[in-house]
Amino acid sequence: MPTADTADVLASAATLSKQDLLHDYRLGWESRQASLAGRKEVFMGKAKFGIFGDGKELPQLAMARAFRPGDFRAGYYRDQTFMLAIGELTLQQYFAQLYAHPDAEAEPATAGRAMNGHFATRLLDEDGRFKNLTESKNSSADISPTGGQMPRLVGLAYASKLYRHNPELHQFSQFSVNGNEVAFGTIGNASTSEGMFFEALNAAGVLQIPMLVSVWDDHYGISVPAEYQTTKQNISEILKGFQREGEGEQGFEIFRVKGWDYPALIDTYQRAAEVCRTQHVPVLIHVQEVTQPQGHSTSGSHERYKSKDRLSWEEAHDCLLKMRQWLLQEGHATEDELNHIEAEAKETVKVARAAAWNAFSNPIKQERDEVVQLLNRLVAETGTENKLHELVEPLEHNPAPIRADLVRTVRRALRQVRTQRSAARRDLQHWLEQALADNADRYNSFLFSQSEEAALNIEEVKAEFAPNAPQVDAREVLQACFDANFQRDPRIFAIGEDVGRIGDVNQAFAGLQEKFGELRVTDTGIRECTIVGQGIGAAMRGLRPITEIQYLDYLLYAIQILSDDVACLQYRTKGGQKAPLIVRTRGHRLEGIWHSGSPIQMILGAIRGMHLCVPRDMTQAAGFYNTLLRSDDPAIVIECLNGYRLKERIPRNVGEFTVSLGVPETLRPGQDVTIVTYGSMCRIVLDAAKQLAEVGISAEVIDVQTLLPFDIHHVITDSIRRTSRVLFADEDVPGGATAYMLQQVLDEQGAYRFLDSQPRCLSAQAHRPPYGSDGDYFSKPNPEDVFDAVYELMQEADPKRFPAIY
Repeated sequence: MPTADTADVLASAATLSKQDLLHDYRLGWESRQASLAGRKEVFMGKAKFGIFGDGKELPQLAMARAFRPGDFRAGYYRDQTFMLAIGELTLQQYFAQLYAHPDAEAEPATAGRAMNGHFATRLLDEDGRFKNLTESKNSSADISPTGGQMPRLVGLAYASKLYRHNPELHQFSQFSVNGNEVAFGTIGNASTSEGMFFEALNAAGVLQIPMLVSVWDDHYGISVPAEYQTTKQNISEILKGFQREGEGEQGFEIFRVKGWDYPALIDTYQRAAEVCRTQHVPVLIHVQEVTQPQGHSTSGSHERYKSKDRLSWEEAHDCLLKMRQWLLQEGHATEDELNHIEAEAKETVKVARAAAWNAFSNPIKQERDEVVQLLNRLVAETGTENKLHELVEPLEHNPAPIRADLVRTVRRALRQVRTQRSAARRDLQHWLEQALADNADRYNSFLFSQSEEAALNIEEVKAEFAPNAPQVDAREVLQACFDANFQRDPRIFAIGEDVGRIGDVNQAFAGLQEKFGELRVTDTGIRECTIVGQGIGAAMRGLRPITEIQYLDYLLYAIQILSDDVACLQYRTKGGQKAPLIVRTRGHRLEGIWHSGSPIQMILGAIRGMHLCVPRDMTQAAGFYNTLLRSDDPAIVIECLNGYRLKERIPRNVGEFTVSLGVPETLRPGQDVTIVTYGSMCRIVLDAAKQLAEVGISAEVIDVQTLLPFDIHHVITDSIRRTSRVLFADEDVPGGATAYMLQQVLDEQGAYRFLDSQPRCLSAQAHRPPYGSDGDYFSKPNPEDVFDAVYELMQEADPKRFPAIY
């Protein structure tokens, strides 16, 4: 295992000029002073929470010197020094994020949406299109869940492999220069205990991709020391088996270096990045003996759990103190020079902090003054007997108002004068209307793409069928669809368990690996989390991945990063980044507890920010893939597990026709009751509708097609207006997706006004289905269940015509 020996690397450090060295020293101290000032701002009440990168300054300065235009970072919330050093964060922007400034100009990483320490660069232009990423130093958007950055890191590095080895991708020069880009990852030592860390490292070792992981090892995870975190208390020690045996062999390069040893850090990162970049070998750098002077965060003090000896050791091994000693020892600077730099750093941070606070607070104060003026006018016109004036004074004299104070006061004021009419009241109403619209943009926009390529903007193209089109196995429709799309766009690739050689377990990719090569249709190990992460990172670099999760039940392995990473990516960057990932999976009816999954309630709650397509057959699924592969929104497509061998016709425009998202389809018209469903339940419900017709009940059957978005044109409400009765049916647990559909239709669409009977929900049992056909019949809705539910509705309306059956 390579180690960085200071004696061997002084020559490398000596190649840096005095100006370079003092530049790094200055940046280190500016970052440190920003951490110290940030903590004070929280305690003064000007920010709600603070988590800082003090103690990690030197390793991050060294990493920044190895980071080149086109490279990507996927890190965690202590990398402020690195972001300052690569020029993608200013001190004023650092404090703007601490104050939650909701403006992408002032705080370009998250527009105030994420707490401080969550870094990102804006990869997209104002139209939502990718910039030239080879000209910028790029940071993918951070997330708080520890270890959650690792799956995405695999994808960022994997993209370099594809760009290097697939000649068809060389034309996309805005995304890569021959795959020379390194994906730099950072993680704390305690977070290496996470399963995602180990899964990501194993995936990188198998794939042999340019992924460079730095472990900042300060011995603790909040209050829990390394002896409770890591076997042997040493992550690089237990990963020795990953070390490759020689150049050209598979595996990792692993380096160890002290976090306070500036020359060793410089050399280590230069050597590690060069190996990673040129040979596409993954690298782990274990940065040991790192300190954390202020403890974990503003939530508590580390004096509570660190011994006096440990605190004394950390003080003596502070990396900036060690760099100062080294600079003086080697004659690179005098004490006066360093004292001057430290004093200037403190003043620079002070100025930046004040500028950020003024930029954040002054516009709010101006809005406050406008509101106070409108309120005073309202008091003058309506009198003081309503105590309206008592609302004005606290707002007027609030030294640090927030926008919630303004809107809250105005709403309460309008409540008090609700029975009066005046010009001032109208003006205040207009102010509130505009304020709510402005704040919706500040705090609620960009859940989905707002570009021209958004999925809802993709024009619908109807499927066309030749008159004599033969009936084929439905999986052949998907196979033809994927074939056509792979020919159309070389950026598209598919990865997943069994996707490659055998063409997936249901044969929709059969023969496509042989036709398009292993880089386009690729088998992976059993690692759902990093399959999805591989897709997220690649999508962020301009590629169009289809990542397959073999069964819907196994989506749980990846639900955390789907929820915390890709689903909220556009939102948490306010349109600054995107990852148009398609997750392909299959579910609903088959056999047994772990192959019949319909956990739609869980998915609906976890992935807002992704589209959720639930096609009833493979033709509809193909239409969704055609739509999504032309859009820049991420999505999950759940195919019907029992539908691949059913017969369908292949459209002659199989790679071109599209299905619009959010538009239900009426499968069977009816007058008596509306039945709303999706996926495999469509066949069950259609069967029941035929049985209902035999006893004189006309059921209208509607397939929602997508649950996110849901019925944007209110097709279901139009149906209920005619039938006055509704049944929502699916295979999820009680209170799951049926309750979601009911809420969307009755609450959002207001269809309750047209009901003559209680709305009904029909779902599966609360447990998972047992194995076997009987297990399926008695666990999930069957045609007889649907028949009985509808019949009971009609019996209530006309008991003579529909007498009790049982």
